[in-house]
Amino acid sequence: MNPSVDSTPAGLQKRAVLFRRRLFVTALNLATLAGLLLWLASILGTSGWSAIDMAIFACFAVAAPWSVLGVWNAILGVILLQRPKQALAAVAPFAEGLDAQAPLRSKTAVLMTIRNEDPARAFARLAAVKASLDATGQGAAFSYFVLSDTSEAQVARAEEEAHERWRAREGADAARLHYRRRLDNEGYKAGNVRDFCERWGAEFEFMLPLDADSLMSGDTILRMTRIGEAHPKIGILQSLVVGAPSRSAFARVFQFGMRHGMRPYTMGSAWWGADCGPFWGHNALVRIQPFADHCHLPVLSGGPPLGGRIMSHDQVEATFMRRAGLEVRVLPEEAGSYEDNPPTLLEFTRRDLRWCQGNMQYFRLLALPGLKPMSRFQLLWAISMFIGVPAWTFIILLSALKPFDGEDMALFPAGSALGLYGAFMLMYLAPKLAGFIDVAMTPGGLSRYGGGARFALGAFVEIVFSLLLAPSVTLRTSLFMIGLPFGKAVTWNGQARDAHALSWADAARGLWPQTMLGLALAALGLWSSPTLLLWSLPLTLGYVLAIPFAVATADPQLGESLARRGLCAIPEEIETPAILAALRDADAAPLSANPSPEPA
Repeated sequence: MNPSVDSTPAGLQKRAVLFRRRLFVTALNLATLAGLLLWLASILGTSGWSAIDMAIFACFAVAAPWSVLGVWNAILGVILLQRPKQALAAVAPFAEGLDAQAPLRSKTAVLMTIRNEDPARAFARLAAVKASLDATGQGAAFSYFVLSDTSEAQVARAEEEAHERWRAREGADAARLHYRRRLDNEGYKAGNVRDFCERWGAEFEFMLPLDADSLMSGDTILRMTRIGEAHPKIGILQSLVVGAPSRSAFARVFQFGMRHGMRPYTMGSAWWGADCGPFWGHNALVRIQPFADHCHLPVLSGGPPLGGRIMSHDQVEATFMRRAGLEVRVLPEEAGSYEDNPPTLLEFTRRDLRWCQGNMQYFRLLALPGLKPMSRFQLLWAISMFIGVPAWTFIILLSALKPFDGEDMALFPAGSALGLYGAFMLMYLAPKLAGFIDVAMTPGGLSRYGGGARFALGAFVEIVFSLLLAPSVTLRTSLFMIGLPFGKAVTWNGQARDAHALSWADAARGLWPQTMLGLALAALGLWSSPTLLLWSLPLTLGYVLAIPFAVATADPQLGESLARRGLCAIPEEIETPAILAALRDADAAPLSANPSPEPA
């Protein structure tokens, strides 16, 4: 399809078609949200509106849109996934008709950005990417850059030594391996990538940014590069990233559910998001020249946490690339693109807080001139991802106080309230449930996960896990967001990525507020309404159990036990791809450094 005013910049889809899709999804979401709000109003207004009623209604109106869109993305996604050939044409037409044998015409820089990470671990992953690309026969088209913002001298020395060992092993290819450490860490990762574009960008057509825990197969990178060559108006092509096999109980259970939620969600959102797709900052192909020319991040007025340098840079860069007249696309297929998930609850929440702080800065960008309407929606949606968190937390707190607001509880429509509660639980779980259904309906899907019985047990474990996890995460995020206007901030540093035990003392220091709140809610419920307390357990039990949950899920022995039994296993554990197999020895070797991230 040739580009025209009636189609997207790459000529891939008609604008009128995308407009109708977006209008359809908007109508579905507004109708669903209106129905839920009317349902809640009928419950709360039975005996008049108290202050608690109005607060619950307001919080629900803020929190519900994120869950509603998740439901419809999941439903659309699973419908598309069950029609794979039609789905590819409707969602990713750029992925069709490629010449898989043609030599590459372009040069690509593979970037790995690191800061106080374990050097042996990071370099092993980048070396595995290079070996996989070399195995395709197209390796000469790629060069490799390790871009360091490391501030710890011992780790910096280990990085230099790891780089020299890698160059020595690669022999004639050493000229394509580069290491550069900045002493000025301005802008951190985004600033480091910007510095690369200014120094070396003119030598390459594309860059492929990777995080220290990223891994991509050569075939996947090759396919994405061919898509980029075939469609010069695609500025960013994001791969669907999935969790790599993990020995951490926390990581393996989390990513089992995350994988099934992300697959239909991404497919559904790509159906209507189309040319205004997401960018997650890594495991993506980026066209360097327009990125360098048009994706420079502004410095916000004021200081941190809400001013200064933008922390969550990726979505902003996506909106700027689209403003420049190039498409941002996602390839919504599970195919050779991996990352490691945090191995403990505390590491998980630390990462979430950094994302939260960065996303809250987007308020300052919503009025930027020239952004596409869909791009403004992307920024607003990234904000709502975290705005809804304290709203749900307040709903739980206010619901516990509802018996004390003076209303005659004998007149309260308990049956209707219970129905709405059940509907919310289904909404919360909808993306994962859609993913589970997709696997069960796909021929051979269950065997990829070790069989139907093992898959069903893994799904049950993950649902219980997610219900216990949510209270700890939401309360910590809520407290952090309350502190943001008063200067509460997180630091940018390396992450602990390998499975490790968590002591009871560390867990208690990080999660005592959750425990205290859980005990207070339990005491209040026992006093006022034991029945209400019983029904609330799926949402509140995680508060009381936060500390033992964190310790248990970080226990390496539990992780080893789950791995031996294949529980919450992913397809890459059943049939290991070559690039993951190549990492086994490297990850099992002693690490050259193991820096501990600074506390948030």
